Amino acid sequence: MARLAQTAGLTDIQQEILSTVRDFVDKEIIPVATQLEHRDEYPQQIVDGLKELGLFGLMIPEEYGGLGESLLTYALCVEEIARGWMSVSGIINTHFIVAYMLKQHGTQEQKDHFLPRMAAGDIRGAFSMSEPALGSDVSAITSKAVKDGDEYVLNGQKMWLTNGGTSSLVAVLVRSDEGHPEGTAPHKSMTTFLIEKEPGFGEVRPGLTIPGKIDKMGYKGVDTTEMIMDGLRLPANRALGGTTGRGFYQMMDGVEVGRVNVAARGCGVAQRAFELGVSYAQQRHTFGKAIAQHQAIQFKLAEMATKVEAAHAMMVNAARKKDSGERNDLEAGMAKYLASEYCKEVVEDAFRIHGGYGFSKEYEIERLYREAPMLLIGEGTAEIQKMIIGRRLLEEYRFQG
Repeated sequence: MARLAQTAGLTDIQQEILSTVRDFVDKEIIPVATQLEHRDEYPQQIVDGLKELGLFGLMIPEEYGGLGESLLTYALCVEEIARGWMSVSGIINTHFIVAYMLKQHGTQEQKDHFLPRMAAGDIRGAFSMSEPALGSDVSAITSKAVKDGDEYVLNGQKMWLTNGGTSSLVAVLVRSDEGHPEGTAPHKSMTTFLIEKEPGFGEVRPGLTIPGKIDKMGYKGVDTTEMIMDGLRLPANRALGGTTGRGFYQMMDGVEVGRVNVAARGCGVAQRAFELGVSYAQQRHTFGKAIAQHQAIQFKLAEMATKVEAAHAMMVNAARKKDSGERNDLEAGMAKYLASEYCKEVVEDAFRIHGGYGFSKEYEIERLYREAPMLLIGEGTAEIQKMIIGRRLLEEYRFQG
């Protein structure tokens, strides 16, 4: 029997890439993931391996030194990596969102300057929309950029930057009211700026501070930080696309890629939880037989496998829709919502199958149980996804009375 979550219609190159990534995950990530996670240690050796495989340039066009692969290929690679350790998939996610935004919206000078080094993995990307009092209300952003001659001066505090410390390029969304008439909708007076900085913590360039890592319940290893801008000066040519007022749309385009990524991460974690559950159920014996032979456990395994398949199918559909050039916010929202919810449920069922041992840090399922909740809020909560889905459905099924 073929394993779960197979994808039909892949090219030979896509299959070769996925086979290489899966081998890397099995040999280099799974054996060390739990140990590194418990120490909250950045997986430098794993990241170096991904760099050697060329994964940091997976979706970057060949003219800039990348592999020029599709969002589908990227999502399937993320699924495999998250199966090994979700934090590693987070390290490449924000990098790819920034690379995608540059590819789609950057000026030629910005593409030439950043993309070749991003493809090589020499520049790592992070992006930032959220703020301490912001939550899901992006229109409430208070960080500002004010023009001063040929420069912009940025002030404000940003929150929840994945790769905040290890990145050397941050795409940040701020208000830029100048040049926009009073009463302009907030989302039309925002700009994405590209900030180059030194990796690390503390003051990483004049006017820019990255405090230490935020201590999290799960999703460890990858650094999640705040970012404080206090008189940060940037040249005007570091506004993404070379103009102001387009930042919200640029970020939302990138977030659609991010939502497919989160869906892929949910699929990968759910696959690993199923693997752990079905394996343990065949080893653990009660009442004279393996617990896999008890009908109650078989029912759980059946439900878990069905959810893994359904989430994978929706993720693949969302990626292919984006690759076709069509609008995919409906499909991406559905995939992200379903995959994250199903991931939580599959992980919990695997945890239950393990019984008391699932509560022990010696077992991998304990780590997955702490990691799955992050997917429920990353790249937009379930409630936000349902709002997006509902509004798009009403557009498509408008009542003609």
